[in-house]
Amino acid sequence: MQSAKIFSGTGSQQLAEQICKQFGTKLGKVNIQRFSDGEISPIFLESVRGDYVFLVQSTFSPAENLMELLLMIDAARRASADKVIAVIPYYGYARQDRKDRPRVAIGSKLVANMLVAAGADRVITMDLHAPQIQGYFDIPVDHLDSHAVFIPYIENLRLENLTFAAPDVGATNRIREIASYFNAEMVICDKHRKRANEIASMVVIGDVTDRDVVIIDDICDTGGTLAKSAGLLKEKGARTVRALITHPVLSGKAYENLENSVLEELIVCDTIPVKKESSKIKVLSVAELFAVAIRNAYENKSITSLFIHSQRRNK
Repeated sequence: MQSAKIFSGTGSQQLAEQICKQFGTKLGKVNIQRFSDGEISPIFLESVRGDYVFLVQSTFSPAENLMELLLMIDAARRASADKVIAVIPYYGYARQDRKDRPRVAIGSKLVANMLVAAGADRVITMDLHAPQIQGYFDIPVDHLDSHAVFIPYIENLRLENLTFAAPDVGATNRIREIASYFNAEMVICDKHRKRANEIASMVVIGDVTDRDVVIIDDICDTGGTLAKSAGLLKEKGARTVRALITHPVLSGKAYENLENSVLEELIVCDTIPVKKESSKIKVLSVAELFAVAIRNAYENKSITSLFIHSQRRNK
């Protein structure tokens, strides 16, 4: 049987090392060379001929890490790897998933095309901004769910009046599923934007009086939406407000916005390395989840057990 080898791009080195630890192997050796003008040239320092090659790389600060991943896929393919699987914990450009205005690009579809053109046989990712992005690929996509790590954390909080909040209408389905798991209520923060990263207005749909509210979303970018949502929920009578966010993009004034917010805490995954420490930010690792997904992909086994519908309580 072919060997499974895991390599990492420069953007996900720490997570890849933890995945390898959970998988029970060592991280493969690859050298990412750079010319003086920044041009990237990856080279594998060990044979991958006939192997299952898993390349771990989140595409935050998207252009640099994405290009590195594409070149690694091409290098593995040209080195006669049997299968090349792109493990992308955070899939950049996912917010550009449709033509919502005239004359705009659909970035997530373009990235999917590039990954397939480079030679990827499969993609393993987590919490796409829009689940239908899976349909942009003509290769299999394993779309993991952060609820597998969030649920145990929420259970350990033992909140008395648990209520889940969707930060926008688009997150309703995600929130409804986890609220159903806990048999808890849910509310929606309906927002209207003037432009990207700028909110014009926001209202809360539902009652949060004396409730312990948990906001769940896939991305925290500048933190503006999150801070405003938390403040509005407190104004409406919430007892506590905390947030569980999968991908800590945390750009611009994000750390300042979060520190000045009424949030009790912000729980994030390590799909993207957190740039600096914050008294409000706690990181949960998804390494074990990805290690299991990688092993099951390698052994041609199902990954159904990793999803929330396979973890429901016996009621």
